[in-house]
Amino acid sequence: MKKIRKAVLPVAGFGTRVLPATKTIPKEMLPIIDRPALQYVIDEAKEAGIEHFVFVTGRNKGAIEDYFDRAYELEYSLREKGKTDIYDQLNNDTPTPGSMSFVRQQSAKGLGHAIWCAREIIGGDPFAILLPDVLIKSRKSCLAQMIEAYEKVGSNIIAVDSIPNEQVSKYGVISPQKRDGSIIHISGMVEKPNPASAPSNLKITGRYILQPEIMNILENQLAGVNDEIQLTDAMVTLMQNQEFYAYEYEGQDYDCGSKLGYFEAVLAYAKDHTEIGEQAQSMINRFSE
Repeated sequence: MKKIRKAVLPVAGFGTRVLPATKTIPKEMLPIIDRPALQYVIDEAKEAGIEHFVFVTGRNKGAIEDYFDRAYELEYSLREKGKTDIYDQLNNDTPTPGSMSFVRQQSAKGLGHAIWCAREIIGGDPFAILLPDVLIKSRKSCLAQMIEAYEKVGSNIIAVDSIPNEQVSKYGVISPQKRDGSIIHISGMVEKPNPASAPSNLKITGRYILQPEIMNILENQLAGVNDEIQLTDAMVTLMQNQEFYAYEYEGQDYDCGSKLGYFEAVLAYAKDHTEIGEQAQSMINRFSE
């Protein structure tokens, strides 16, 4: 069983749900306190042992590549002014040479097409996918939890969490077959089902571990919903030949691609911030009175 070393992060989207902020700033770079949202996703993957990150970008996303580059003038200024703590933090967040690749999705053909654009770098290896507008706050990173499960089952895994039954029509949910603790053998996935007929209340939550054969399916995948190549459609096809599992992770997810989800994430990370957490909690309490 090959180790999960590579992760694909599709970052080509326009971020239309949080316009006009994303007219000039990639949605992945919107700040959560003092760091862009994308940095939290990278930290999650690093904790899980990911060694190589593949960013699938689009036009006007140059700020992402610049963020992960060295900023020599800034670093020099910080050293000269003795701000070593900030300098050290920047150095810690700077990736090692060769650990990041950037490929371009020239047209918006859907999530499945974005993943397929990374095929040459992924090669014949199993890989992770992290949707960067979803932050998952947890003691052990969500992807680290999933990789532990992967080492037990050795096959495709998607992250899920439970939601109220009346909300299932907003999400894709799984059809569970057999459960072993947090690991669930699944027989299918249903997109935005009617609550009365939904196979479960376990929604799919922006983290995947997939076998490389998914790329062959995506290459010939017909457009689906919204005339886009859907990753879910390709996974359903792959499910006919490979085992699929879901992992019900421990943690809380935040949809930073929506205004309220982004605001909720800022509040959640602010109150636990090592520097401003106590003051932030006091502010939150004042507004809730």
